[in-house]
Amino acid sequence: MAKTKEAEGFTPTGVVYQSTELPEPTSKSHKDLNLSKDDLLGLYRVMYRQRRFEERAMQMYQKGKFGGFLHLYMGQEAVSTGAVTVLNDDDDIITAYRDHGFGLVRGVSSKVGMAELYGKATGCSRGKGGSMHFFNTDEHYWGGHAIVGAHIPLGAGIAFANAYREEKRVTMCFLGDGAVDQGSFHETLNLAKLWNLPVIFVVENNGYAMGTATKRHTSTEIFKRARAYDMKNKVVNGMDLFSVIEDFREVVDEVREDPQPYLLEVRTYRYRGHSMSDPANYRTDDEMKEFQDIDPIERLKTYISRHKIANKDKIQEITDDIEQEILDAIDYAENSDFPPEEDLYKDVYVEDDFPFLT
Repeated sequence: MAKTKEAEGFTPTGVVYQSTELPEPTSKSHKDLNLSKDDLLGLYRVMYRQRRFEERAMQMYQKGKFGGFLHLYMGQEAVSTGAVTVLNDDDDIITAYRDHGFGLVRGVSSKVGMAELYGKATGCSRGKGGSMHFFNTDEHYWGGHAIVGAHIPLGAGIAFANAYREEKRVTMCFLGDGAVDQGSFHETLNLAKLWNLPVIFVVENNGYAMGTATKRHTSTEIFKRARAYDMKNKVVNGMDLFSVIEDFREVVDEVREDPQPYLLEVRTYRYRGHSMSDPANYRTDDEMKEFQDIDPIERLKTYISRHKIANKDKIQEITDDIEQEILDAIDYAENSDFPPEEDLYKDVYVEDDFPFLT
């Protein structure tokens, strides 16, 4: 991974976003955010696990170990990590198809996640979901969803259920910048505001909807869409973990105490193409380097070193542990069984006597 810029306020000047800028990173320290030294090392471990899991998954895909779609989250790990840091264990998360990171931070182990990619019965969706359908409902992770924008009403529905039961739970519904032009996005925001649902819509604006830059597919800055529904909104620097934690915590606390929908535009960046078939020729090497220079994992690593929270040996120990964990996950996936044929229609239809099965 690339080294981060020394200047704390460095931000890319690329042209992928409407405003062409990221918000300045927060100046707050880990102590200001009530994070201990152990917390920081744990957060580094969580972020590095996501990165290394996907790097190995990409290698296995290229070797033909599994097929289908593979949408990688590399570069966006501060968003998933920061979100889970500020949410309660029983708060709800739902996202689109770039979902590995959220699975790994919401209880899907590296072994179970890799097995799902391989289509094995030991996977988190029993091998039937693959890359786009990581789920862990036991820990309130309601999965990745393949149809662009289709999960947004589901996120509002989860929040509606929580409000109906008078539970002080918050739902975070994550979507990409390409989904903001779907009708389901606008219909859902309208009803969410009308009913004051405790849901936070988080747009992970990684600069591109497939291969189309945000400024070319959206007529105005994304956070401004909230104004049409009189909804509170904010822009967040998604390349800085501390910024994500600070801003997300403030919004989560507000929504929990005063139920209402909120729209967050989190400006982040993906280092790979839209999927494995996309060489990402629509962007320049200079643009890529600008964002790699503020890589969220390297930024945290630099902070840990600079503040003497851990020495190089300790950091290396963490990376070595994660490396072995991912290698073990690959072995686990390769040695697991595929689902049996009799499970073909299992968990597909609610009715046992559905006509198609009889």
